[in-house]
Amino acid sequence: MQAFSRVEALRAQLAAWRREGARIALVPTMGNLHEGHLELVRQAAREAERVVVSIFVNPTQFAPGEDFASYPRTPDADRQALAREGVDAVFLPVEAEVYPLGRAAATRVSIPALMDDLCGRSRPGHFEGVATVVLRLLNMVGPDVAVFGQKDYQQQLVIRHLVRDLNIPTRILVAPTSREDDGLARSSRNQYLEPAERAQAPALYAALRAVADGLAEGGRSPASLCAAAVATLRDAGFEPEYVELRDAATLAPADPARRPLVVLAAARLGRARLIDNLLIA
Repeated sequence: MQAFSRVEALRAQLAAWRREGARIALVPTMGNLHEGHLELVRQAAREAERVVVSIFVNPTQFAPGEDFASYPRTPDADRQALAREGVDAVFLPVEAEVYPLGRAAATRVSIPALMDDLCGRSRPGHFEGVATVVLRLLNMVGPDVAVFGQKDYQQQLVIRHLVRDLNIPTRILVAPTSREDDGLARSSRNQYLEPAERAQAPALYAALRAVADGLAEGGRSPASLCAAAVATLRDAGFEPEYVELRDAATLAPADPARRPLVVLAAARLGRARLIDNLLIA
């Protein structure tokens, strides 16, 4: 596995692989890799002959007071894990490589219709930072396909919109949410959970399933089902931000007669802010 910190060197290698006829897949990450990330890497390997994984903790998607400084960084362990998976290249740019004019002067990407709702309500500017860095990584690598996870549902819709609207010739592939045996969606922030909190954390996914089951049974409105899920999470020790049923394609308020739908949730449990979702086909 080759490691690159500069775009110029990475592009030279990518050009050589393309001359050989290889397709390129990109898996963008912020590092501290877990099994969920590695599942994305395996999906990428099924889609292309060469796999590039980027590791960059993007400062522009963290609001003041969030965990940018303390976000877990494990570069050595990450590189070892990627090498075991047969990744062809890891891209570890410094901030100046990603934002050559500095953060204050950086060109930014805004999609208000998708960015200001749900997680955007409590994390203003977050999705603008995500879209901005993903656009830069796509421009740097120029992949044929880029792989993201369904756990970050609102994020993947933002990225799909970005690619479609700006005519970026990269196919976006969204892999199913990777879960622990008890249903908890895998996330680097799960390590913020204390042991007792970790035992309670699967209640978030259970709350989503309760909404989906209630919708299938009929007789209750989406609003009442989501309100009940919020109450259940609060009783379980969470600080819920939202549980909402939305149109799966647009995140518009759900029409229960139409499919597919998605129920999404965000809640704090101790130091951890957990998100999850469940598609209703």
